[in-house]
Amino acid sequence: MQWLIDLFTNGGSVAHIILLYAAVISAGVLLGRLKIGGVSLGVTFVLFVGIIAGHFLHQGQVLNGNTPEPLNVMNFVQDFGLILFVYSIGLQVGPSFFTSFKQGGVKMNLIAGGIIMLNIVVMLALYYGFMDTSDPQALPMMVGVLCGAVTNTPGLGAANAAIEQIANQSPAAFGDSVPVIANGYACAYPLGVLGIIGSIIILRFIFKVNFKKEEEDFTAQNSNSAAMKPHLMHLEVVNPSMDGKTILQVRDYLGRDFVCSRCLHEGHVVLPTKETQLYIGDMLYIVCAEEDAEAIVAFIGKEVEVAWDKQDVPMASKKILVTQEKINGKTLGSLHPSSLYGVNVTRLFRSGIELFAHPNVTLQVGDRITVVGPEDAVERFANKLGNQKDRLDKPNLLTIFFGILVGIIFGSLPFSIPGMSMPVKLGLAGGPLVIAILVGRFGFKLKLVAYTTNSASMMIRDIGLVLFLASVGIKAGGNFVETVMNGGLMYVLFGFLITIIPLLTMGIIARLYYKENYFLLMGIMAGSTTDPPALAYSTATANNDIPSVGYSTVYPLSMFLRIITAQIIILLLCS
Repeated sequence: MQWLIDLFTNGGSVAHIILLYAAVISAGVLLGRLKIGGVSLGVTFVLFVGIIAGHFLHQGQVLNGNTPEPLNVMNFVQDFGLILFVYSIGLQVGPSFFTSFKQGGVKMNLIAGGIIMLNIVVMLALYYGFMDTSDPQALPMMVGVLCGAVTNTPGLGAANAAIEQIANQSPAAFGDSVPVIANGYACAYPLGVLGIIGSIIILRFIFKVNFKKEEEDFTAQNSNSAAMKPHLMHLEVVNPSMDGKTILQVRDYLGRDFVCSRCLHEGHVVLPTKETQLYIGDMLYIVCAEEDAEAIVAFIGKEVEVAWDKQDVPMASKKILVTQEKINGKTLGSLHPSSLYGVNVTRLFRSGIELFAHPNVTLQVGDRITVVGPEDAVERFANKLGNQKDRLDKPNLLTIFFGILVGIIFGSLPFSIPGMSMPVKLGLAGGPLVIAILVGRFGFKLKLVAYTTNSASMMIRDIGLVLFLASVGIKAGGNFVETVMNGGLMYVLFGFLITIIPLLTMGIIARLYYKENYFLLMGIMAGSTTDPPALAYSTATANNDIPSVGYSTVYPLSMFLRIITAQIIILLLCS
């Protein structure tokens, strides 16, 4: 049986390292499925299981002289997991990172930014007010508490990377040992989850929110806000000034873009092009941006009902997937679907959002477009775009590893800031994150396919996350009990204050000053803390998807700020 004992206790063997990670991750994922009051910690439980495993391994090394796990191997697993995690997040938020600032997104991101800044202010106030500022480990531990209080694991990874960077350049910067900030994170995390949900509930009672009224107000405010939302209608040409004019001329007169996918002229259905002439009495199938619909109706004629299924020319309406890499980055107009292929493109679906397919829209692999025309013409255009779903199932490894390569180089570039004793680097967390966001948004310009199926993206992200959490937990377990005995309860209290004070403060400001919808505010509060359990609670309580709108709008910027600010605090105040 000695071989079995060695397998579990001999830290020098490869089999032991793999077994340790497999056991910690399996137990953590299994326990993470447990729900308390409808809330679960998910894969974050891997951190707590890792701490327990690390504690007992450390005891075995102290009492029995067992061989410790090689630190360089665990550091590699930790850093590689962190890179995979933040890079997959960057690819996910990249397409919506810049568009999230449009229209009402500016206001929502200001609220989220205010929450993030207040989190930092409260943390620093507690540090300077109640901590021993002469202790070089105190501030890093408070940064760990900050990350746990806002349930942001990437921020913990970024702060860890910054601490290691300082420790490598100045070994005595933190005293006798490098601070294990994961312990502060672990102390603050559980009440952080409850504090976020609790803040949402408290605001509901403070403002006596009426759910029915909030939903009606949201619908009224957003019914005409989406300039790109497609609108479908059937029109009869009534305006005498249009008689004999081409569709292109009508577009120029109107100054509005629209697609005429079908035209009923003298009892015959034709597929119109921009050169097709319109006459009084023609029936048109029009697709346009929702905000342009009223102007187009007023200019052309009146809305009517048309039985297009009784047409004399077989017409097909089909959704086509863009899977051909050569199409990636090209505009729809450059493909000339009407003049070259005899079809009209009416709508575009991207990342679950339906858009009006105007000629200047840039196509990306993974887009799904609605095409109307004769069946043979639709098939020809489908072949041009690819329309092969199995191609999307293949992972784009070039995009992933080339992006990581550039991200690590970018993260290693030193930036000199006046007043700092050493240059700032974005590191293994910030560098890949920034590059992934840029690849997700602009990768098509370099012919990089940023599209990844949702399941593949989640797999990469979760594998990276559990490897990182397991490594941090195992390394932190050795002195976790000591941390809890020497200030752990204080970290719990500080974490709760860091969580709840900024959320309630900005929540009240958002309701009183910005008149923000409560359902949107629920999503903003969950998104600013990048907390999926809070979003799940919000959508279940609201019984609609409105909180998801607020969450998805502020999540990209919030995730970026959480990661970058965690590093900046360490590099500015600890170097």
